[in-house]
Amino acid sequence: MSISKPLLRLGPTVAAAAALALMPAGPAAADGISVSTTGNTVSVSTTACTQINGHWGTASLLGSGQANFSQGRQVALSGTSAGQSAAWSNVSAGTYTVIVVCSGGSTAGTQSVVVSPAPSPSVSPTASPSRGVMGGVGGGSKDYGTVTAVAGGALVGAGVLGTVLYLRRRNTARPTHL
Repeated sequence: MSISKPLLRLGPTVAAAAALALMPAGPAAADGISVSTTGNTVSVSTTACTQINGHWGTASLLGSGQANFSQGRQVALSGTSAGQSAAWSNVSAGTYTVIVVCSGGSTAGTQSVVVSPAPSPSVSPTASPSRGVMGGVGGGSKDYGTVTAVAGGALVGAGVLGTVLYLRRRNTARPTHL
């Protein structure tokens, strides 16, 4: 009995598709909760709980050495029927387990999460001004170029020359008294 080449090529594709169909979804979907970390904050969200007497349920964050729900840091779930969530802040680096128990007593899910240590702050040098500190009132930090500097110098020179001429004329116009 011989198997044709097209069937041999199709076999692995069908097997992969069947395996994907039988695989459960990711841990968050299978457990009914989704856990995430941002810096030193751990958050959990779910849609599995229903509100009973104004209470959605409780989430607990268990560290190493903690074995049951009551030993962890507990936070009440808040939200709407579309989704509930809870968060813990100032969580130190390490591996934790998050457990969500709905107000009816059923467990919505359990998931592990790793909190990474906060990166240490780094100091980076900043560029210093190439011409030193540029103090002044208005426009003191803008370079206007060579033409502006020459024009300003000419105005200052004209002012000095005018002052000298005025003072000489004033001295020669007065009679001298002995």
